[in-house]
Amino acid sequence: MDDETLERLVVEARDGDAFAFGRIFDLYARPIYRFVASRVGRPSDAEDLTQLIFVKALEALPRYEARGVPFGGWLFKLARNAVIDHARTHREQVALDAAEDRPLDDAGPEAIAVLRDDLDAVARALTELTEDQREVIELRFFAGLSAREAAHAMGRQEGTIRGLQFRAIASLRRSLGIALDDDEADDRRALGDPSVPAVRGAR
Repeated sequence: MDDETLERLVVEARDGDAFAFGRIFDLYARPIYRFVASRVGRPSDAEDLTQLIFVKALEALPRYEARGVPFGGWLFKLARNAVIDHARTHREQVALDAAEDRPLDDAGPEAIAVLRDDLDAVARALTELTEDQREVIELRFFAGLSAREAAHAMGRQEGTIRGLQFRAIASLRRSLGIALDDDEADDRRALGDPSVPAVRGAR
């Protein structure tokens, strides 16, 4: 959906159009659920929180004014606050395997075992990130937000989000033993990343 269509739907929903709000729900329900599920322990809690977030959005929508703020960032800020409130009251452990849909019905036992091993490795690598780095990864890749939307959701500058994402991905690569290709390594050397060794013979 293009930005102009989304802006029109937001205005219509703010004016009480239930159909327009339904279309917004259809657009964002899955990304919101994926973000929430990456932060709470049980799928049932993620479903309940997702519904609660959209109730809060519906209540707050009459007060929403764009003013250069992406609607997705505003909505995910509500989601982030709901998750923080939930964590304060439940103190639950994050469960990575609730964060993604896994169509395993047609997979054989070996494929499932390999997938589980990969997911466990990713879960361990995520625990090694800082809280901010982990949240950026969740917002950018689990929920699919742009850097600008993630910045608004977290109350940070867009450049800060990109820096956190850069460092988080570098950390995940190291933890998972994923080598950089030559172009990525050159980019990171140019940015002064000390974890990338200098090219031999470079002057």
